Amino acid sequence: MEKIAQLNDTNSAAQVNQFVTFAIGDEEYAVGVLKVQEIIGYQQPTKIPNVPAFVKGVLNLRGSVVPVTDLRLKFNMNEREYDMFTVILILEIQGRTMGAIVDAVSDVIYLSRDEIQLTPDFSSGITVDFISGMGRKDSRLTILLDIDRMLNSTELAALDAA
Repeated sequence: MEKIAQLNDTNSAAQVNQFVTFAIGDEEYAVGVLKVQEIIGYQQPTKIPNVPAFVKGVLNLRGSVVPVTDLRLKFNMNEREYDMFTVILILEIQGRTMGAIVDAVSDVIYLSRDEIQLTPDFSSGITVDFISGMGRKDSRLTILLDIDRMLNSTELAALDAA
């Protein structure tokens, strides 16, 4: 009987996913905790010419050049001034290290499979490939990002060139 209880505990633990949550505007987003390498305070990136507007530049992160994007601009939101809550998430995106500027980091949440719903179906022409689902925790809805699908191949090539 004890082995069955342990097995059930192991199975339920395997079904829980960890996410780092952050705010952009009034919305809460999350990425898988394993995609986040670190979180740093906002620093002004070195600007690079001829890159998409959402690419803010590059940072020198312990000797590595890291491209930095502003998720507000990537998601077609209004620009805003960076403040003391603005941070840069250092992420692994398709095998590359990249920075993503967000308004603020919230916390780490744990979601079971039952608390994750599929991405809502929008009308044709609206691209939501980079949204892996919606997390429901208490009364909060969190948009779960598939960070590896956030940038298309043209955008990744522009970042590589930077």
